[in-house]
Amino acid sequence: MNLEIKLDEAFRNHREKIVDRWVNYTLSTYESSSFFKKEKDKFANPVGGNIREALESLFGLLARNADPKEFVAPLEQIMLIRAIQEFAASVAVGPIHAVKHITREILAKDKERCHLVQELYDFEFAVDLAVLAAFDLYMQCRERLYQVRIQEIKTGNYILTDSKCPTNLLKTNIQESIKAVESH
Repeated sequence: MNLEIKLDEAFRNHREKIVDRWVNYTLSTYESSSFFKKEKDKFANPVGGNIREALESLFGLLARNADPKEFVAPLEQIMLIRAIQEFAASVAVGPIHAVKHITREILAKDKERCHLVQELYDFEFAVDLAVLAAFDLYMQCRERLYQVRIQEIKTGNYILTDSKCPTNLLKTNIQESIKAVESH
């Protein structure tokens, strides 16, 4: 049996454990992480559900050494959420990288497959490509979000919206920051 088949088998055997830890790590970056981790219903918890779905899909692609172009759909699913929530780019993209460490740790604990840790080069290279793609996607999402906000301001649509509008919230935050600076 060649090494690639053994590594593929290890990924299949540990897929659920790797993905669960990866999802938990990613969701722990949110302030309401306990809710996102506990609630499994995608409709009651769209953030947690979408993150889980996207990471499961991405792991399958990474494990089979898929073409990096195939990473776009699951990465975009994650980066759209994280861009709207205004994570810093490093915080938004960081959890994608974590799967390398999670996979190494889980395989190292498997006595039958611990030797395969040394064979993760292609997998880890694919993860690195996914991280770079995630960063590009995050920046594209942020740019689109700001373009929408600029368009709202140009058209005056922000006046017609309630306080839950992202642009109106941004405007409120800016005004509060200005007041705070002026008061000091």
